[in-house]
Amino acid sequence: QVQLVESGGGSVQAGGSLLLSCAASGNDDSIYCMTWFRQAPGKEREGVAAISRGGGAIFYAGSVKGRFTISQDDAKNTVYLQMNTLNPEDTAMYYCAAGRATGCMNASAQKYWGQGTQVTVSS
Repeated sequence: QVQLVESGGGSVQAGGSLLLSCAASGNDDSIYCMTWFRQAPGKEREGVAAISRGGGAIFYAGSVKGRFTISQDDAKNTVYLQMNTLNPEDTAMYYCAAGRATGCMNASAQKYWGQGTQVTVSS
């Protein structure tokens, strides 16, 4: 079993930055990647950024590439999402997830989910 706890959400103005953190506890050897998802009201949950165990593979959604950076600190069992140049379209609940190699950016492939942290960007 793996428990995930997100933190770092908040309200910022357009152009601002936020750093999200996802602290993981427990262990599951089947987990291959850690992924940040987001879900805005009335929209489907979408993969934002993913990183494989060991950091050898990183994926970004096209809408955030160049603005968001995913990283991990193995010593702290924590995955981060640095979000820069935020715009109102980035407003959503952000979730951390842990999943298998069948689809890091696919919500249905995730095995564990955090409770989410809200990000609100005002214009």
